[in-house]
Amino acid sequence: MRLRHIEVFHAIYTTGSITGAANMLYVSQPSVSKVLAHAEQQLGFSLFHRNKGKLSPTAEAEMMFPEINKIYQQLNTVKQLAQNIQRGKSGMINIAVTPALGFDVLPKAMQLFNQAHPEVAINIKTVHNTEALQSLLEHKCDAAILYSSPSLPGVVERKLSSQEMVVMYPKDAFDDTPEFMTLEDLQAQDIIGIWESGPLGEMAWRHIEQSGLNIETHIQVDTYYIAARMVDAGLGCCLVDRLTAEGNKTEKTGIARFEPKLRFDVKALSLSSRSLAKVCDSFLDTLTNVIACHGQ
Repeated sequence: MRLRHIEVFHAIYTTGSITGAANMLYVSQPSVSKVLAHAEQQLGFSLFHRNKGKLSPTAEAEMMFPEINKIYQQLNTVKQLAQNIQRGKSGMINIAVTPALGFDVLPKAMQLFNQAHPEVAINIKTVHNTEALQSLLEHKCDAAILYSSPSLPGVVERKLSSQEMVVMYPKDAFDDTPEFMTLEDLQAQDIIGIWESGPLGEMAWRHIEQSGLNIETHIQVDTYYIAARMVDAGLGCCLVDRLTAEGNKTEKTGIARFEPKLRFDVKALSLSSRSLAKVCDSFLDTLTNVIACHGQ
Protein backbone atom coordinates (compact mmCIF):
# COMPACT_ATOMS: atom_id res chain seq x y z
CA MET A 1 0.00 0.00 0.00
CA ARG A 2 1.14 3.50 -0.78
CA LEU A 3 1.04 6.28 1.80
CA ARG A 4 -1.99 7.81 0.09
CA HIS A 5 -3.75 4.45 0.29
CA ILE A 6 -3.05 4.35 4.02
CA GLU A 7 -4.42 7.85 4.58
CA VAL A 8 -7.63 7.10 2.69
CA PHE A 9 -8.10 3.69 4.31
CA HIS A 10 -7.64 5.19 7.78
CA ALA A 11 -10.04 8.05 7.04
CA ILE A 12 -12.78 5.73 5.72
CA TYR A 13 -12.31 3.26 8.58
CA THR A 14 -12.52 6.11 11.11
CA THR A 15 -15.50 7.98 9.62
CA GLY A 16 -17.40 5.04 8.11
CA SER A 17 -18.12 6.73 4.78
CA ILE A 18 -16.60 8.16 1.61
CA THR A 19 -18.15 11.53 2.44
CA GLY A 20 -16.63 11.63 5.91
CA ALA A 21 -13.23 10.60 4.60
CA ALA A 22 -13.35 13.27 1.90
CA ASN A 23 -14.19 15.94 4.48
CA MET A 24 -11.41 14.76 6.77
CA LEU A 25 -8.83 14.79 3.98
CA TYR A 26 -10.15 17.97 2.29
CA VAL A 27 -10.52 16.26 -1.08
CA SER A 28 -13.44 15.30 -3.34
CA GLN A 29 -15.49 12.14 -2.85
CA PRO A 30 -14.59 10.79 -6.32
CA SER A 31 -10.90 11.18 -5.42
CA VAL A 32 -11.37 9.10 -2.25
CA SER A 33 -13.31 6.42 -4.15
CA LYS A 34 -10.61 6.25 -6.82
CA VAL A 35 -7.78 5.83 -4.25
CA LEU A 36 -9.75 3.16 -2.38
CA ALA A 37 -10.41 1.22 -5.56
CA HIS A 38 -6.75 1.39 -6.51
CA ALA A 39 -5.70 0.17 -3.05
CA GLU A 40 -8.10 -2.78 -3.20
CA GLN A 41 -6.91 -3.63 -6.72
CA GLN A 42 -3.29 -3.73 -5.56
CA LEU A 43 -4.11 -5.77 -2.46
CA GLY A 44 -6.30 -8.24 -4.30
CA PHE A 45 -9.16 -8.13 -1.79
CA SER A 46 -11.89 -5.76 -0.64
CA LEU A 47 -11.39 -3.51 2.34
CA PHE A 48 -15.00 -2.41 2.87
CA HIS A 49 -18.51 -3.74 2.36
CA ARG A 50 -20.79 -1.29 0.50
CA ASN A 51 -24.35 -0.94 1.77
CA LYS A 52 -26.51 2.05 0.71
CA GLY A 53 -23.68 4.55 0.81
CA LYS A 54 -22.26 3.28 4.07
CA LEU A 55 -19.03 1.34 4.35
CA SER A 56 -18.16 -1.30 6.91
CA PRO A 57 -14.70 -2.88 7.14
CA THR A 58 -14.16 -6.40 5.90
CA ALA A 59 -12.46 -9.04 8.06
CA GLU A 60 -9.26 -8.38 6.13
CA ALA A 61 -9.50 -4.66 6.90
CA GLU A 62 -10.05 -5.40 10.59
CA MET A 63 -6.85 -7.44 10.64
CA MET A 64 -4.90 -4.71 8.87
CA PHE A 65 -6.15 -1.71 10.83
CA PRO A 66 -3.92 -2.01 13.95
CA GLU A 67 -0.75 -1.93 11.85
CA ILE A 68 -2.16 0.71 9.51
CA ASN A 69 -3.00 2.84 12.55
CA LYS A 70 0.61 2.66 13.77
CA ILE A 71 1.87 3.89 10.40
CA TYR A 72 -0.78 6.62 10.35
CA GLN A 73 0.36 7.88 13.78
CA GLN A 74 3.95 7.91 12.56
CA LEU A 75 2.89 9.92 9.52
CA ASN A 76 1.27 12.46 11.83
CA THR A 77 4.48 12.65 13.84
CA VAL A 78 6.44 13.36 10.65
CA LYS A 79 3.93 16.04 9.63
CA GLN A 80 4.17 17.68 13.05
CA LEU A 81 7.95 17.65 12.84
CA ALA A 82 7.81 19.27 9.41
CA GLN A 83 5.47 21.95 10.74
CA ASN A 84 7.78 22.63 13.67
CA ILE A 85 10.75 22.99 11.33
CA GLN A 86 8.75 25.37 9.16
CA ARG A 87 7.67 27.42 12.18
CA GLY A 88 11.24 27.47 13.41
CA LYS A 89 12.36 29.15 10.19
CA SER A 90 9.72 31.79 10.66
CA GLY A 91 10.48 32.27 14.35
CA MET A 92 9.91 29.52 16.88
CA ILE A 93 12.08 28.94 19.96
CA ASN A 94 11.84 25.92 22.25
CA ILE A 95 13.61 26.41 25.57
CA ALA A 96 13.95 24.14 28.61
CA VAL A 97 14.75 26.22 31.69
CA THR A 98 15.37 25.65 35.38
CA PRO A 99 12.35 26.72 37.50
CA ALA A 100 14.44 29.18 39.52
CA LEU A 101 14.64 31.54 36.53
CA GLY A 102 10.86 31.65 36.24
CA PHE A 103 10.19 33.96 39.17
CA ASP A 104 11.50 37.28 37.86
CA VAL A 105 14.23 36.83 35.26
CA LEU A 106 12.43 34.77 32.63
CA PRO A 107 9.18 36.83 32.53
CA LYS A 108 11.20 40.05 32.22
CA ALA A 109 13.39 38.59 29.47
CA MET A 110 10.35 37.38 27.54
CA GLN A 111 8.70 40.77 27.89
CA LEU A 112 11.72 42.59 26.46
CA PHE A 113 12.30 39.99 23.75
CA ASN A 114 8.65 40.05 22.69
CA GLN A 115 8.77 43.83 22.33
CA ALA A 116 11.73 43.55 19.96
CA HIS A 117 10.57 40.34 18.20
CA PRO A 118 6.76 40.21 18.30
CA GLU A 119 6.68 37.72 15.41
CA VAL A 120 8.69 35.05 17.24
CA ALA A 121 6.86 32.36 19.20
CA ILE A 122 8.49 31.00 22.36
CA ASN A 123 7.75 27.65 23.95
CA ILE A 124 9.09 27.39 27.51
CA LYS A 125 9.38 24.05 29.31
CA THR A 126 10.17 24.47 33.01
CA VAL A 127 11.95 21.35 34.25
CA HIS A 128 14.79 20.32 36.53
CA ASN A 129 18.33 19.67 35.30
CA THR A 130 18.05 15.97 34.48
CA GLU A 131 14.79 16.37 32.58
CA ALA A 132 16.06 19.44 30.75
CA LEU A 133 19.15 17.59 29.57
CA GLN A 134 16.96 14.70 28.44
CA SER A 135 14.75 17.09 26.46
CA LEU A 136 17.83 18.54 24.79
CA LEU A 137 19.28 15.16 23.87
CA GLU A 138 15.90 14.04 22.49
CA HIS A 139 15.70 17.17 20.29
CA LYS A 140 12.62 18.40 22.16
CA CYS A 141 14.15 21.81 22.79
CA ASP A 142 16.66 24.09 21.08
CA ALA A 143 18.51 25.00 24.27
CA ALA A 144 18.47 24.10 27.95
CA ILE A 145 19.25 26.82 30.51
CA LEU A 146 20.54 25.29 33.72
CA TYR A 147 22.45 25.86 36.93
CA SER A 148 25.85 24.19 37.39
CA SER A 149 25.27 21.60 34.68
CA PRO A 150 27.91 18.95 33.88
CA SER A 151 29.92 19.09 30.65
CA LEU A 152 28.72 16.48 28.17
CA PRO A 153 30.12 15.26 24.83
CA GLY A 154 28.29 16.71 21.85
CA VAL A 155 26.87 19.57 23.94
CA VAL A 156 27.92 23.21 23.47
CA GLU A 157 27.96 25.42 26.59
CA ARG A 158 27.35 29.14 26.69
CA LYS A 159 27.90 30.89 30.02
CA LEU A 160 25.13 33.37 30.73
CA SER A 161 26.08 34.42 34.24
CA SER A 162 28.01 33.59 37.39
CA GLN A 163 25.76 33.44 40.45
CA GLU A 164 26.07 32.58 44.12
CA MET A 165 24.19 30.80 46.87
CA VAL A 166 22.69 33.01 49.58
CA VAL A 167 20.99 32.47 52.92
CA MET A 168 17.29 33.22 52.95
CA TYR A 169 16.07 33.69 56.52
CA PRO A 170 12.99 34.73 58.51
CA LYS A 171 13.63 38.18 59.96
CA ASP A 172 12.04 37.21 63.27
CA ALA A 173 14.88 34.73 63.86
CA PHE A 174 17.47 37.53 64.26
CA ASP A 175 17.70 40.72 66.29
CA ASP A 176 19.05 42.56 63.24
CA THR A 177 18.99 41.91 59.49
CA PRO A 178 22.41 40.38 58.77
CA GLU A 179 23.92 40.97 55.34
CA PHE A 180 26.47 38.13 55.62
CA MET A 181 26.25 34.68 57.21
CA THR A 182 28.47 31.66 57.71
CA LEU A 183 27.70 28.07 58.64
CA GLU A 184 28.60 28.96 62.25
CA ASP A 185 25.83 31.57 62.21
CA LEU A 186 23.36 28.92 61.06
CA GLN A 187 24.19 26.35 63.73
CA ALA A 188 21.63 27.80 66.12
CA GLN A 189 18.93 28.01 63.39
CA ASP A 190 16.51 25.50 61.92
CA ILE A 191 17.73 24.70 58.41
CA ILE A 192 15.43 23.72 55.56
CA GLY A 193 17.35 21.18 53.52
CA ILE A 194 17.35 21.21 49.72
CA TRP A 195 20.08 18.62 49.36
CA GLU A 196 18.25 16.49 46.79
CA SER A 197 17.18 19.41 44.60
CA GLY A 198 20.00 19.02 42.08
CA PRO A 199 23.57 20.33 41.62
CA LEU A 200 23.14 23.33 43.93
CA GLY A 201 21.70 21.24 46.73
CA GLU A 202 24.61 18.84 46.38
CA MET A 203 27.06 21.76 46.45
CA ALA A 204 25.55 23.10 49.69
CA TRP A 205 25.50 19.66 51.30
CA ARG A 206 29.15 18.97 50.42
CA HIS A 207 30.14 22.29 51.97
CA ILE A 208 28.31 21.44 55.18
CA GLU A 209 29.87 17.98 55.34
CA GLN A 210 33.37 19.32 54.76
CA SER A 211 32.93 21.93 57.49
CA GLY A 212 32.56 19.27 60.18
CA LEU A 213 29.87 21.36 61.88
CA ASN A 214 26.78 19.76 63.34
CA ILE A 215 23.96 21.24 61.26
CA GLU A 216 20.70 19.32 61.34
CA THR A 217 17.70 19.66 59.07
CA HIS A 218 14.25 18.67 60.27
CA ILE A 219 12.51 19.74 57.05
CA GLN A 220 13.74 18.70 53.62
CA VAL A 221 12.25 19.68 50.25
CA ASP A 222 13.35 19.20 46.64
CA THR A 223 12.15 22.52 45.21
CA TYR A 224 13.69 25.94 45.91
CA TYR A 225 10.33 27.66 45.66
CA ILE A 226 8.89 25.45 48.42
CA ALA A 227 11.97 26.09 50.56
CA ALA A 228 11.47 29.84 50.13
CA ARG A 229 7.83 29.58 51.17
CA MET A 230 8.89 27.62 54.26
CA VAL A 231 11.22 30.47 55.18
CA ASP A 232 8.37 32.95 54.76
CA ALA A 233 6.33 30.81 57.15
CA GLY A 234 9.10 31.13 59.75
CA LEU A 235 10.09 27.46 59.67
CA GLY A 236 13.80 28.06 59.20
CA CYS A 237 16.61 29.32 56.98
CA CYS A 238 17.73 27.84 53.68
CA LEU A 239 20.61 28.05 51.25
CA VAL A 240 19.28 28.91 47.78
CA ASP A 241 20.48 30.73 44.69
CA ARG A 242 20.20 34.51 44.70
CA LEU A 243 17.65 34.65 41.87
CA THR A 244 15.25 32.37 43.73
CA ALA A 245 15.72 34.34 46.95
CA GLU A 246 15.09 37.68 45.27
CA GLY A 247 12.13 36.30 43.33
CA ASN A 248 10.45 35.10 46.54
CA LYS A 249 11.47 37.78 49.03
CA THR A 250 8.71 39.08 51.28
CA GLU A 251 8.43 41.51 54.19
CA LYS A 252 9.04 38.58 56.53
CA THR A 253 12.23 37.33 54.87
CA GLY A 254 15.77 38.60 54.51
CA ILE A 255 18.67 37.66 52.24
CA ALA A 256 22.27 37.40 53.43
CA ARG A 257 25.34 36.70 51.32
CA PHE A 258 26.93 33.42 52.30
CA GLU A 259 30.57 33.28 53.40
CA PRO A 260 32.65 31.74 51.99
CA LYS A 261 30.99 32.25 48.62
CA LEU A 262 29.49 29.25 46.86
CA ARG A 263 29.47 30.27 43.21
CA PHE A 264 28.08 28.51 40.16
CA ASP A 265 27.45 29.22 36.48
CA VAL A 266 24.16 29.68 34.68
CA LYS A 267 24.67 28.07 31.27
CA ALA A 268 22.74 27.60 28.05
CA LEU A 269 23.33 24.19 26.53
CA SER A 270 22.73 23.23 22.92
CA LEU A 271 23.69 20.32 20.71
CA SER A 272 26.86 20.72 18.66
CA SER A 273 25.11 18.93 15.80
CA ARG A 274 22.34 21.58 15.66
CA SER A 275 23.33 25.22 15.37
CA LEU A 276 21.06 27.64 17.18
CA ALA A 277 18.85 29.94 15.14
CA LYS A 278 19.64 33.64 15.29
CA VAL A 279 16.40 34.37 17.13
CA CYS A 280 17.40 31.86 19.81
CA ASP A 281 20.81 33.51 20.17
CA SER A 282 19.06 36.85 20.46
CA PHE A 283 16.79 35.53 23.21
CA LEU A 284 19.81 34.23 25.13
CA ASP A 285 21.42 37.68 24.80
CA THR A 286 18.31 39.26 26.30
CA LEU A 287 18.20 36.72 29.12
CA THR A 288 21.89 37.31 29.89
CA ASN A 289 21.29 41.06 30.18
CA VAL A 290 18.29 40.62 32.45
CA ILE A 291 20.20 38.30 34.77
CA ALA A 292 23.04 40.83 34.91
CA CYS A 293 20.58 43.52 35.99
CA HIS A 294 19.66 41.39 39.00
CA GLY A 295 23.22 41.69 40.32
CA GLN A 296 26.00 39.23 40.81
